[in-house]
Amino acid sequence: MAVLEDIRKLLDYNKVVYKCWTHPDCGTSEEGASVRGTPLMAGAKALVFRSEGAFAMLVISGDKQVDWSALRRVLRTKSLSLATPEEAFQITGCRIGSIPPFGNLFNIPVYVDKSLWRNEMIYFNAGRHDTSIGMNIDDWDRVVRPIRVSVAQG
Repeated sequence: MAVLEDIRKLLDYNKVVYKCWTHPDCGTSEEGASVRGTPLMAGAKALVFRSEGAFAMLVISGDKQVDWSALRRVLRTKSLSLATPEEAFQITGCRIGSIPPFGNLFNIPVYVDKSLWRNEMIYFNAGRHDTSIGMNIDDWDRVVRPIRVSVAQG
């Protein structure tokens, strides 16, 4: 519950309009889109990864996959891997599939694939598998201040 409350406090403080609701548990982008009744491409998938010993977050559209070679080029590194579920939980306090796209709340850098801007609204699990938030992508961008990259495929 703490992560959800931290998100709400951050959004309220920044005067962001958003919708928060509960639903049956979902842990994948496809399940989330289905239970929310929203387009898969509007899902904001947050992935925690490790590069050269440091953790960061990548946010991509729910209908895309990561082009790891492109991400390596963007980061100028050869060392890149997804965080283990245990590492992701240690960093975020969230289980895989419920991690919200707010790396700034976890003190890690946030990268976002530019394809997410095909949507006016984004939707994501908010620290729980049974709770989602929907909000305007430009408001999310203003609050999170991610680094925009082109690393999605599919």
